Amino acid sequence: MKSLVVKVKRFDGSKTWWQEYKVDISSEKISVLDVLIKIKEEQDPTLAVRYSCRMAICGSCGMVINGIPRLACQTLISELGDSKITVEPMWNHEVVKDLVVDLEPDFEKVKAVKPYILRDTKEIYESDVEFGQRPEDLEKYYNFAYCIQCGICMAACPILGSNPKFLGPMALNAAYRWSADSRDRGWNARRAVIDAEDGVWPCHLAYTCSAVCPRGVDPGFSIQLLKSAILRRRARP
Repeated sequence: MKSLVVKVKRFDGSKTWWQEYKVDISSEKISVLDVLIKIKEEQDPTLAVRYSCRMAICGSCGMVINGIPRLACQTLISELGDSKITVEPMWNHEVVKDLVVDLEPDFEKVKAVKPYILRDTKEIYESDVEFGQRPEDLEKYYNFAYCIQCGICMAACPILGSNPKFLGPMALNAAYRWSADSRDRGWNARRAVIDAEDGVWPCHLAYTCSAVCPRGVDPGFSIQLLKSAILRRRARP
């Protein structure tokens, strides 16, 4: 058995405080989420934690663990290398309760960039032709399509810390993923949102978003590709 000291930042809607729990585990090959669930089940049922798939697919269990935004289900105790664990809600988000934050503003920003294929309505509904795609066209955006919209990149973004209106890496990555799709015709509609004061330009290449992405999406790179695409089109006669 090994003893852990887990320090959790709590919030009940009116006040914030730190609370410590002592947890005995039989193996370090368990996740931080497993430890938090153990605390909730055995010590403190009032602890609020959001989770679902436990497989780093749903993106529900984002939080800051030992000072780094991570998915709790993906973070093993053995990887942390410490018997003291500090857990707090994701930065740059409004806290609902304890470790649960409001992700709705993130999703609204993603919706603003129209995260779907845009084409002429007649072309879609009055034609039997499939919109085919070559493997080399798929490669242009394939890695960026792995985003699970967990909000971890938004928590790590230093720009969002001072400018909440900034679209942020999650939305901008979605803008590039769909604009780079060879079947899409929605660049002009998205450009009105991304080529703006709070669009792509506030990003100053910290790349913290890419460093913490649990799926290896590299949103920092997709943001730079968006900037390049905007500048190339501006340069055209």
